[in-house]
Amino acid sequence: MSDKSFLSADRIEAGGPAGFTRALERLLPLLGFTQVVNIDGPDDQGGDILAYYGRDLIAVQAKWRRDPAGGSVGEEAVNEVSNAIDAYGAASGIVVTNGRFTRTARARMAAFKQVGRSIKAWDGAALTKLYRSAKALPPQVDLRPYQVEAVQESLSALDEPGRRKALVYLATGLGKTVVAGSIVADRLDRDPSAKVLVIAHGVDLVDQLEKSIWPFIPKDVPTQKIGQGEHRDDLSGVTFAVLPTAHAYVESGYRPDLIVIDEAHHVGESGFYAHIIEMLDDVARLGVTATPWRGDKFDIESTFGPPVVQLSIADGIRRGYLAQVNYILLADNIDWEFVKDASEHSYTIKDLNRRLFIPERDEAIIGRLTKAWNSTRAPRGIVFCQSIEHAERFAELLGGHSPWRGVETIHNGMSKRERQQRLVRFRSGHTELLVSVDLLNEGIDVPDVNIIVFARVTHSRRIFIQQLGRGLRLRPGKERVTVLDCVSDLRRIAEVSSFRAQIEASESEVLSVNRSSFDFEDQGVRSLIEQWIADVGDLATAADMVRLEFPPSMDAPDADTKGLTC
Repeated sequence: MSDKSFLSADRIEAGGPAGFTRALERLLPLLGFTQVVNIDGPDDQGGDILAYYGRDLIAVQAKWRRDPAGGSVGEEAVNEVSNAIDAYGAASGIVVTNGRFTRTARARMAAFKQVGRSIKAWDGAALTKLYRSAKALPPQVDLRPYQVEAVQESLSALDEPGRRKALVYLATGLGKTVVAGSIVADRLDRDPSAKVLVIAHGVDLVDQLEKSIWPFIPKDVPTQKIGQGEHRDDLSGVTFAVLPTAHAYVESGYRPDLIVIDEAHHVGESGFYAHIIEMLDDVARLGVTATPWRGDKFDIESTFGPPVVQLSIADGIRRGYLAQVNYILLADNIDWEFVKDASEHSYTIKDLNRRLFIPERDEAIIGRLTKAWNSTRAPRGIVFCQSIEHAERFAELLGGHSPWRGVETIHNGMSKRERQQRLVRFRSGHTELLVSVDLLNEGIDVPDVNIIVFARVTHSRRIFIQQLGRGLRLRPGKERVTVLDCVSDLRRIAEVSSFRAQIEASESEVLSVNRSSFDFEDQGVRSLIEQWIADVGDLATAADMVRLEFPPSMDAPDADTKGLTC
């Protein structure tokens, strides 16, 4: 095994227990395993990694030893992985160590085999053999035409003297990480000794990004993660870093040959990102983002230049790279008495949202969800709520209904291990419905989702696009996603109306029976709202304190034009 290998003895020793588990995460796909998930942490039920081999779920227990020659693993590790097999419903287990197994450990495995439980042992010598037999890269995906263009244009911009920067804007589901990984692969192909720094602003994002880019990196190129208590002296190959840690290393003299910044809309005029770019101003830098808007007025193009490729959600739907959408605005909770009296006054958007929309009852939202669920083939859903408290309460209500099998919450109020386990259960189909707050905005891939519910969430254009994108990824057998939006903000209506206009403008020239639809459940509300926002300008990006007025002729729709109500 090469000294540069990610499984070399020096790197395994330097990485510690967490680094060893991640090295196994990287190795398993090269051996044909799929859906590899790291669940290492307190209360992990004896499993550090879950992965599929064929159709079988495998539980993996990783045991790092500082001294491989003298470090042994006993029967307690075998018992732990047996517990994980039961806890996760796995078909079999593997105990992996960079050291060796005791006789009692192997005897315990043999005893389990006698009763039909398969537990394999991979020691340091076995790991070396497995690494040598592993493919240099897992099976590669074919790039879509716009991804090929993004890679080529980015490489050209990054190599251009005096420029050396590029920005890629691809909406959620269009494969921006595939583009980033391909660019990293090209740099390593041209210069195997190149150092690449990949940065994201959150720990979970860094973990997801590392796992997503591994398939593009040859196995003889080392990778490492720094941050969250993990530090490395040798940063050769590709380094994945949480923002503050990346800043500290650059400030201490680390100098990569290429910087990749994921979710580049987080780059601002000041802060860690700005200082890193200032210190490495002559280093090639790539920014990728699905949502180029920020909460302030800073323009990220001043840092990365104009996008070399730009595809929005509307573009992706229009060109068939994202699922078609059946978007239903549930805006029949209008306070019509307020509307009648409002024409004499102007109101801020914040006040209008508070006074115009009567809060929708959770039970009524669940009724709409049940109807959509029963009419969807192989339904899998995500409900976005206002807060952790709202999500927990909503999930409890959902648990009393029968159409879906398994309902779980997922949010920042729980440990990373618990979040990972719940995502595993969701991806495997054991859980069919997730209730979240904002955890699924960035970096999480759940392509099976075909129903999304916005349960009175506040409006943020960036977060809205990210959350909507969770359901738009295509997969075999999935062509359409249903979105139920319980509107509580006029800006959301303006955003959705803009989507409809963009998509319908192109679809009007194409005969198709499988078009997307964006509409109000209550047609009377559609007429009223569109009359109002027609002259407002870019309402979707307006601030809370912008003042608006109702047209004086605006009246409530007649009773016979109103749609379903709660």
